[in-house]
Amino acid sequence: MVLGLLTSPLLVLSRSRRTAAVVLAASWLTLACSSGSTTGTTTSGTGGTSGGTSTAPGAPTSLVATPSNGGGSLAFTAPSTGGSAITGYTATCTAGSTTVSGNSAASPVAVSGLTNGTAYSCTVVAKNSIGTGAASAAVSLTPAVPTLPAGSTAAIGCPLSNNSFNSSTKVNAYSVWSWSCGTVRTLTGNGIPEHAVTGGNFATPVGVQNISMTFTLTPNNTGTVTQSGDVGYVWNSVKLDPGTAGTCTSTATSVNPGGGCVAAGGTDPWRLEALGGAFTFGTDESNAHVQPNGQYHYHGMPEGVIARLGKGTGLALVAWARDGFPIYARYGYIDANNAASGTRAMRGSWQKKAAPDAGRPSTTIFAMGTFMQDYEYLAGSGDLDQCNGRTGVTPEFPNGIYHYYITDTYPYIQRCYKGVSITGVGGPGGPGGPP
Repeated sequence: MVLGLLTSPLLVLSRSRRTAAVVLAASWLTLACSSGSTTGTTTSGTGGTSGGTSTAPGAPTSLVATPSNGGGSLAFTAPSTGGSAITGYTATCTAGSTTVSGNSAASPVAVSGLTNGTAYSCTVVAKNSIGTGAASAAVSLTPAVPTLPAGSTAAIGCPLSNNSFNSSTKVNAYSVWSWSCGTVRTLTGNGIPEHAVTGGNFATPVGVQNISMTFTLTPNNTGTVTQSGDVGYVWNSVKLDPGTAGTCTSTATSVNPGGGCVAAGGTDPWRLEALGGAFTFGTDESNAHVQPNGQYHYHGMPEGVIARLGKGTGLALVAWARDGFPIYARYGYIDANNAASGTRAMRGSWQKKAAPDAGRPSTTIFAMGTFMQDYEYLAGSGDLDQCNGRTGVTPEFPNGIYHYYITDTYPYIQRCYKGVSITGVGGPGGPGGPP
């Protein structure tokens, strides 16, 4: 399975050597997934056409092409079945020597990976157990960047869905999630990651969750900072929850049991950080671990997600914040307002304090960076504001938008947001919640 990020609001499905149990209905992802087929054959049997003979389906009719950024969709009227149920449709778009295809179980078929401004000739064929039917009449499709209502994010990542099995020993479950956009952006999912999970020391096994979240499609930077624990959700319905509920007393002497620190449910004043400190929270290669209720969640850079998107040093849209603004991972443009300026790893503007606060446990035992209180925001010391965000252009928002970054430096994942959150059910988290 090959998964990569596009700026199209529609899905591309291209060739692979195996059938994947993934159904994607849109957007910025590329998923390689198809199966072989036969053409032009017939067979006899019961339940077929008149005389007991089934054939390949007829040709789809009434094609309507709808362009999008880097792709498009092809709606059509289903053809006759040929006496055997139709198992799927394949759209093929050709421009010169370039051919791109997409698959779907029903109308419409989404195709992406196309070049904006290039006219493609597209057809659709239907398949059943007998074979592949005749192609529809061709229609023209010319992808283009859509014109959105002012401030709207609706064209990005909607609709989008997934149902794939994660065979990692620590997961061994289906990753199921769906994004849709109506009056709001809606996420439903089971909180299971679709990427490999091989490392980490989890006290609780990864478990299926009930994720139901809504996000505004017209986010507004109010300038008001709202502190939050679970600040957003990745495409795979796994939450971003950077803080912990681990604490230490002022007289703590060790990270070991009985040393004055607890990993969860703590009420003492010194708040433990999951990354970069003396305390080990058992995070995996994607800087994630599991809460007591089995909820897998990220404390830092979601490396598995980034690897699957395959953007290299490009901007990778990985999540949506609670206030509806997009969250990118690691790389941003050197000049926030110039997409031609190149990219670099973004730096947060939170720095370790020069000296520990009064009453802090010993820095000999607990190195600076172990506690939340070890950091302070110094405006202008990095690329981002106190919520790890900035205003600028991105591939998905070429006219500019306020957006957040997950960084390799503290706070790793933002601890606040600047818009307005719409409530949802995402599981425990936040200050005082599980780590």
